[in-house]
Amino acid sequence: MRSRIRVAAAPAPVPTETEDNLAAAPAEALGLKDVRYERSEGIARITIDRPRAYNAYSTATLKEITRAMEDASRDDEVGVVILTGGGTRAFCTGGDVKEYADRFLKRPHDYWKYMAVFRGTVESILRCGKPVIARLNGIAVGGGNELHLACDLSVAASHIYIGQVGVGVGSVAAGGATQWLPITIGDRRARSMLFLNERISPAQALDWGLVSATAPSVVKDGEFLAAPTAEEVAWAQKEERGYRIDLKRLDETVDTLARRLLGMFPECLRYTKAQTNIWKEWAWNQSVGHAQEWLALHFATVEPYEGMNAFVDKRPARVAELRARLAGRDDSDFLHGPPLASCGVCGEAGLPTKFRYCGRCGALLNEGRAPPSAAPGGKARGA
Repeated sequence: MRSRIRVAAAPAPVPTETEDNLAAAPAEALGLKDVRYERSEGIARITIDRPRAYNAYSTATLKEITRAMEDASRDDEVGVVILTGGGTRAFCTGGDVKEYADRFLKRPHDYWKYMAVFRGTVESILRCGKPVIARLNGIAVGGGNELHLACDLSVAASHIYIGQVGVGVGSVAAGGATQWLPITIGDRRARSMLFLNERISPAQALDWGLVSATAPSVVKDGEFLAAPTAEEVAWAQKEERGYRIDLKRLDETVDTLARRLLGMFPECLRYTKAQTNIWKEWAWNQSVGHAQEWLALHFATVEPYEGMNAFVDKRPARVAELRARLAGRDDSDFLHGPPLASCGVCGEAGLPTKFRYCGRCGALLNEGRAPPSAAPGGKARGA
C-alpha cells in the first residue's frame, strides 16, 4: 500500500508594501476631466470646470465631484474643502438640461439612476469629514444652489445671484432646495424662491442667512464697488465702460474663513458638523428617496418634455397652452393623447388617440378612437 506524502503548500509571499485603501490618492489618479482638484496648505479646492456650460453638471461631472470630495474627506492633510466653479459667470447652474432632453426624456427610467448619482454627490458634501465652503464665484441656480446648500458655509461675490428654476422648466427642486431652504431662510422666503423662481441678490442672501458672507467683485476704474447695480454687473461681465469682474476680494474672504477653520480642533469640528446637520439629515432622508422615484416617473409626462425643450430651444414654455388643455380635460398628461387607439388594418395597438394615421402601416385611424374590437396586447380582434 502506497503511503500518501503531503507536500506543504508554499507560503504566500509577504507583501513588501501594504496598500492603504483609506489613504488619499494623487489628484491625477482620480480621472477628473470636468473637475479640477487641488490641495495645498491644508485646503482642498474642488472646481467645477465647465464654464462654457455655465458649470452645469452632467452625470460624469457629478461622479467626479463625489470622487474628489470623498478623497478630501479621507485626506488627513486636508482640514477644509472649498467648492467653486470655473470662471466668473457661474458657480453652478445645476443639471445639464441638454443631457436631460437628450436622454431622460427618451428613457425616464434612467433618471432614477441619475438621481442616485446626484444623491451621492450631495451626500459626499453633506457628510464630508471636513467643513466645506462654497465659493460663489458666479450664479448659483437650480441644482447649483442645492450643492451650495449642502455646504457648511458660503461666500458670495457681489455680481452673482442665487435662484431655483424647477417649476419653470418642468421639474421640482427636490434635491436639497425643498428640504433645506425652509430651515435655512424660513418657510415664506423658501416658497417665494421655489414657487416664483425669484433671483436673490448677495445682499438679500446675506440678510436672509442664505450665505455666510459677501465680497465685492465689480471693479470700476480700479476701484471695487460696494453695491453694484444690475446694469453695472452686465457691463463688468462684458468688460465695458471701465467695468470688470475681479475675484480678488472673494478669494481673500474665503481664504480667511478657511484659515480660521484650520485653527479649530479637527475631530471636534467634524463632530460639530455632524451634530449641526441633524435637521438637514432628517429633512433629506425623509423625502429624497420619494423624490427620486417620483421624478423618474414624472419625466415620462408632458411638463418636463415642454419645459426642457423650451429651455434648449431658448423660447418661452407653453405653460398657458398646457393649462388650457388641463382645464378642458384634454388628456393633458399625454403629449398626443393617451395610448388607447388601435389600427384596424395592421392590428397595431397602444397608439396615441390624437394620431390620425397609424404609425406602423400609415392607415387612417378611426378618428383617433380605439375600435371596440381592439384587444390589449397589440392585435385587434377579428383583424
